[in-house]
Formats: sequence, C-alpha cells, structure tokens
Amino acid sequence: MVHLYCGEGKGKTTAAMGLALRMAGRNREVVVAQFLKGEDSGERLALALVPGVHLLEVPEKVKFSFRLTPEEREAERARNIRLLALAREAAVAPSCGLLVLDEVCAAVNTGLLPLEDVLDCLDSLTCEVVLTGRDPVPELRDRADYLTEMRKIRHPFDRGVYARTGIER
Repeated sequence: MVHLYCGEGKGKTTAAMGLALRMAGRNREVVVAQFLKGEDSGERLALALVPGVHLLEVPEKVKFSFRLTPEEREAERARNIRLLALAREAAVAPSCGLLVLDEVCAAVNTGLLPLEDVLDCLDSLTCEVVLTGRDPVPELRDRADYLTEMRKIRHPFDRGVYARTGIER
C-alpha cells in the first residue's frame, strides 16, 4: 500500500521515519531514499543506528532547487533518477517491508524527478511505500491508500525562528 504524508505542516518526514522504526522493530527491512536533502539531518543519524534500515546515499549538502544553475539542475535531476532506481532495486527484495521516498513530491514538483519514474516504481513494488512532500501532484494523491495532510496552524518560523537542531533538522 502507498502512504502519502503531505501538506504545509510539520511532521511529514517525522511520520515516515516513525513508520520506518515500526517496520524495523518487526524485523523487516526498510529502505530510505531522501530527495533534495543532505546527510546532516537528525533522522539519518538516528536511523543509521537501527538494524535493518538501509539509508541510501545523499550528498553532504544540497542547494535549494531555485538556486541551482542549469548545469547543477541537470546533475541533481540525474542524481535523483539514479536514487529512485537504487531505491526500487533495493525494495523489490522479499525481505523489504517498507520503502520511504522522502520529499519525492518536491523532487517531482521542481522537475528534478520525472513523475513517470515514480509511478513506474510504485507499480513495480509489493512492499509498503511512503511518499512525503508539500504539494503532491494529483497522480500521487490518487495512488495513495493512506492520505494524510499535515496542516500548519502555527509555527515558530513565522516569528523568525529558524530550523532548530533536533526539532526541524
């Protein structure tokens, strides 16, 4: 089944990683692919310690998509296509219970990952798949068996408080 955590509110990645922990706790393999994110995030540091969780490689640092030069955009697009292919390859194993495609919606929305590749991936898998991101395209919303929208009511960022270590990153 496909789980989609979307919306403007905080908690999409947190919910996905919570499900990853639950699956790993049941001795099932988990594959985590994070798009448009670098390696310095708290969830990666924690999940790296959990047996059975396979974190696919991400760059050390990632620029916001609107700051990429045309050459960097093409390189990022190629990297995301490879990352999805690696995730798909790892998730077809019978031992895999869950594939997390974190920020896949943003990768699709920014043109840094073809929607068709994501849909083909979903069609080819029998494990649970979690998709996260702010504005999922209708095709991804339609594929979701679980569709959860996080709604922001209040957030410290609105008062000028930036991402805090251990909370937002």
